[in-house]
Amino acid sequence: MLTSGLVLGLSISKFNGGDALFQLIMFVILLFLLKKYAFGPLMGIMTQREEHVASEINAAEASRLEASKYLEEQRELLKQSRVEASKLIENAKQQGEAQREDIIIQARTEAERLKESAKREIVQEREKAIVALREQVASLSVLIASKVIEKELSEADQEKLINHYIQEAGEER
Repeated sequence: MLTSGLVLGLSISKFNGGDALFQLIMFVILLFLLKKYAFGPLMGIMTQREEHVASEINAAEASRLEASKYLEEQRELLKQSRVEASKLIENAKQQGEAQREDIIIQARTEAERLKESAKREIVQEREKAIVALREQVASLSVLIASKVIEKELSEADQEKLINHYIQEAGEER
């Protein structure tokens, strides 16, 4: 072991320029080969990955903008729906009010018609009653005249009798 340490120690202390130059050339060749065959494809893969990530970010941003636009459209549609619903409710209230007014007007018209019909009926019944009363007065007058003829009353008695029968006819009514 000592010998190998010494040999190793001697090797380290001795500088060999040819070996260093050889190692340097080999290192440059290795770098060239790595650059040509490893770093090139590796950089291509890294560039592709970077482009892929950038496109994913752009797609995500576009999706976010589209979602934001869609959300705004939905809010606008909801707002329009609320306005339309409010208009429909207001329109229904107005139609209900108009129908209520129409019903009231029709009811008043019908009540007025019934009132007029009742008035006409009352007038007709009154006219009938007057005709009937006149008929009764006429028949009473005939009756009185026949009784007067039978009794041959004085004028004063006849006047009393006529007033009496007229009064009776008025009470019957």
